[in-house]
Amino acid sequence: MTAGKNGITYADAGVDIDAGNALVDRIKPAAKRTNRSGVMSGLGGFGALFDLKAAGYEDPILVGATDGVGTKLRIAIDTGVVDGVGIDLVAMCVNDLICQGAEPLFFLDYFATGKLDTDTAARIIEGIAEGCVQSGCALIGGETAEMPGMYPDGDFDLAGFSVGAMERGKTLPEGVQRGDVLLGLASNGVHSNGYSLVRKLVEMSGLGWDADSPFGGGTLGEALLTPTRLYVKPALQAIRAGGVHALAHITGGGLTENLPRVLPEELGAEIDLNAWDLPPVFKWMAATGGIAESEMLKTFNCGIGMIVVCAAEDAGELTTLLSEAGESVARIGTVTAAPGVEYSGKLL
Repeated sequence: MTAGKNGITYADAGVDIDAGNALVDRIKPAAKRTNRSGVMSGLGGFGALFDLKAAGYEDPILVGATDGVGTKLRIAIDTGVVDGVGIDLVAMCVNDLICQGAEPLFFLDYFATGKLDTDTAARIIEGIAEGCVQSGCALIGGETAEMPGMYPDGDFDLAGFSVGAMERGKTLPEGVQRGDVLLGLASNGVHSNGYSLVRKLVEMSGLGWDADSPFGGGTLGEALLTPTRLYVKPALQAIRAGGVHALAHITGGGLTENLPRVLPEELGAEIDLNAWDLPPVFKWMAATGGIAESEMLKTFNCGIGMIVVCAAEDAGELTTLLSEAGESVARIGTVTAAPGVEYSGKLL
């Protein structure tokens, strides 16, 4: 190569390749923590390899899921409390996979920003790794995109993609019938849906993110950034124990919209709203905005992050199993012969 005059560089255009390399080096230990059977290659290649036979599968069906964190990221960006949104990202994908009966195997992330801040990016990706550890899946790849002019200073976006597997013939939902019991697993709070409304409610309240939380410990921003609960390991235990006919991840659309997704068209459900206590964050939001009960139920999880639909004769044993696995379990209703979701009792 011949020497020439110094001209403009990629760094002059706003992209720092050295910072990207430093980020990869920093997150390698976090990714290594997520190693599991089946992983064939680490970070740094053009693609990631995974061996299904080494993971213990004989006749596997693959299941894919992709998602983001939504406008909850706005709170993380504005407060600088970014450590939990990586867990949110993983949870939004793997909690969906388990509803198909699939064990999450591996995860890939996409992090995009205008100007790469290595520390911020590393904290986020370390959170992703923690979510993977908690759900038993490997962080085997990803993309960090530094795109000057695409994002305002300090802003970033996140997306994730996960692949899971099940043995052929083990797909959920399967066998849902009238009389099946609905077991509700408690949420950690708002999780990662409805945050455009959440942010509107905070604006209406006149509180700042650094104000004391009116419904719990810490600041308001910290309380609203509580990471989404990961249900994978307890749910897998329940599936393997037998009697589980369906799982419903309560995300956007709340209880009203998500439970019918796992029920046959001719069946519905009745839910007793008195079967669990509405967490304080939802009481505060409802009071702040004067939100009707029906709107709360079709917007937020309202304290129930996952529903297990199971055979009535197995409900007691599964409740014990899930409780011993660390879940707060409530028997919230039954599957009925009439389509749609009917509520009894009062939420607010």
